[in-house]
Amino acid sequence: MCGQHRIAVVGGGSWATAIVSVLTNNVKEGNKINWYLRKKEHIDYAQKHGQNPKYLNSLILDTAKIEFFNDLDLIINNSDIVIFAVPSAFIESTMEQFKGTLENHIVVSAIKGMIPDKNILMADFFHEKYNVDLNNKFGVLAGPCHAEEVALQRLSYLTVASQSLSTAEEIANCLECKYLKTSITDDIYGTEYAAVLKNIFAIAAGMCQGLGYGDNFQAVLISNAVREMKRFVDTVHPINRDIKTSAYLGDLLVTAYSKFSRNRTLGVMLGQGYSLQAAMLEMKMVAEGFYGSKCIFETNKQYNIDLPICNAVYNVIHQGKPVGFEIKLLIDKIR
Repeated sequence: MCGQHRIAVVGGGSWATAIVSVLTNNVKEGNKINWYLRKKEHIDYAQKHGQNPKYLNSLILDTAKIEFFNDLDLIINNSDIVIFAVPSAFIESTMEQFKGTLENHIVVSAIKGMIPDKNILMADFFHEKYNVDLNNKFGVLAGPCHAEEVALQRLSYLTVASQSLSTAEEIANCLECKYLKTSITDDIYGTEYAAVLKNIFAIAAGMCQGLGYGDNFQAVLISNAVREMKRFVDTVHPINRDIKTSAYLGDLLVTAYSKFSRNRTLGVMLGQGYSLQAAMLEMKMVAEGFYGSKCIFETNKQYNIDLPICNAVYNVIHQGKPVGFEIKLLIDKIR
């Protein structure tokens, strides 16, 4: 149950909308959740109809518990916890209008991606650019939580990562409810990297589905993806972690197999013969793995970790290699 915190959600997509729905269910009577939507017409529509006009528009929101903003300075200055839920490719442009610092705020990233071309995680972005204290005032939302199922109030499990366990507990308490169970960890970097990697693996799973490979091969692919994820996160951030928990493996499984997975959908379309441009135009939503595949490839130049699945996806998406050819090469590299 939310306490006396003034909580803001920045973002107008499906995950942001689902988070707003959870928070409005949890907020104490008389309190409101602050919600930033960039376009005034989207705010007007939401206030009138109780729905997000573009995403999860079957979800009815309790607008009596929502204060709407389209001024980023204003919403941040009127909040002490700020949850960012915008695509990684747009976080810099979203933040351009904000002129202040976030050093006095608890910042929570619900963004499962890295800054494109700069190849940095959200933790480092908010720390370096907005003075967020990573030891005490930064959190990450991780785990297998598709927005569509959270909006339907289907039982889901969310992991809150923060290097301050008291901060993690504060955030978790605001989100936990009868259909959303929470756990905490101190692994902000491992959960962030795992969230990037699982999107790439889901594209690979989708490619294989589109090419006609069956469940037997998918099982082999994902078991190799788990090991690939472990190799990467243990190398770039070597701490004691259990990769088999829901924040890592659970998120990978749901993203690789679920009908709600944008990244899997992108992969299926590529496997079926769509061009990358045609697939992305038809989806009309951001698949984070598109950007993440390049970020991980560039990051791995420093480490030279064996990442055959990530490399196959990178070659298809960013090098224009044929999907069938890359998957046939991958078949001989995994066991």
